[in-house]
Amino acid sequence: MHWHFKIGYLIGQPVGISFTNGQGTSGILCGVSGGKLLVTEYLYQAQFALKQYDLHMVQDINGFPPCHNQQ
Repeated sequence: MHWHFKIGYLIGQPVGISFTNGQGTSGILCGVSGGKLLVTEYLYQAQFALKQYDLHMVQDINGFPPCHNQQ
């Protein structure tokens, strides 16, 4: 499935994003606006930032898998 079709299902969810330059990031997908992907990312301590990434730089977006309880 092309990543454009995943966005509606992933808004508000933790995601991993891969970029066309080989880098990646993770955070909470907040939405899309003005040709940019909006992602809240953790910085450090109790600080978070809303980052914006151009859609043409995105290669793929995937939701985080569920946790498997280990006992």
